[in-house]
Amino acid sequence: MEDYAILIIIFLMAVCLMILTVIGYWGVFCKAGEKGWKSIIPIYNLVVLFKISGISPCLLLVYLAGFIPFAGWIAIMALNAYQCYNLSKSFGKDIGYTFGLFFLPTIFYMILGFGQAEYVGP
Repeated sequence: MEDYAILIIIFLMAVCLMILTVIGYWGVFCKAGEKGWKSIIPIYNLVVLFKISGISPCLLLVYLAGFIPFAGWIAIMALNAYQCYNLSKSFGKDIGYTFGLFFLPTIFYMILGFGQAEYVGP
């Protein structure tokens, strides 16, 4: 019975993190001139996020490489880092903010969406 309690707590924490991330996306989208509801729709939110970052949405096909062990995972990590870097530049932030978006996305998307950062474009 104790094992189920731990699993339920982990599940609830994961759901809370996802909700906070969507709230952060919502703020980023609104600052960039997009509708906030676009952050709720899976895959489409990545298309819009790539557009905000100045990256071609066609690069989302790299996520299909995730089925390839190791090499696909590296490709996805590289694409994520590239997207974080371009999003940081789009809001006038430096490389330190890129590391924050990459390693602590929930916190840094919230800061980006609801902080004083201004969207300057890709």
